[in-house]
Amino acid sequence: MIRLNLTTEPRWIDLLPGLMVRVAPITTSIMAAARSDVSLDSLDLDAPKEVLAVAMAQAVARMVITEWSGVGDAEGIDLPVTPEGIDALLNIWPVFEAFQEKALGPHLVLDAEKNASAPSPNGISAGATDIATPAPDAAPTAPRG
Repeated sequence: MIRLNLTTEPRWIDLLPGLMVRVAPITTSIMAAARSDVSLDSLDLDAPKEVLAVAMAQAVARMVITEWSGVGDAEGIDLPVTPEGIDALLNIWPVFEAFQEKALGPHLVLDAEKNASAPSPNGISAGATDIATPAPDAAPTAPRG
């Protein structure tokens, strides 16, 4: 069952201790726009899928992160949300992993589920049907000896 969250309000996500981001809902149009992001055009066609995953996450994050808390410069002064800052933030491995899991994860799971086969039905008629046919009787062979 798919549970619909019909809210259009941004929500706060705790990425790491002391680091929170406020994200707008990630919709189909956001995901489609991220796929068309110009930053993806510069990727090598043979780039590993991990490189594509980071670039895609950054493209989505630039569209949905509206605020953050716990992001500062080298002196500890709070930084405003900027596209460059979002990219730099997601270049930190634990932040990227947390964003993937907590912000993108629910959408990626739904995408994977829609590409899967439906489960087999339950009950006595469940499962595969027998399509094998018996082999024709073979001619008797002489004993080896």
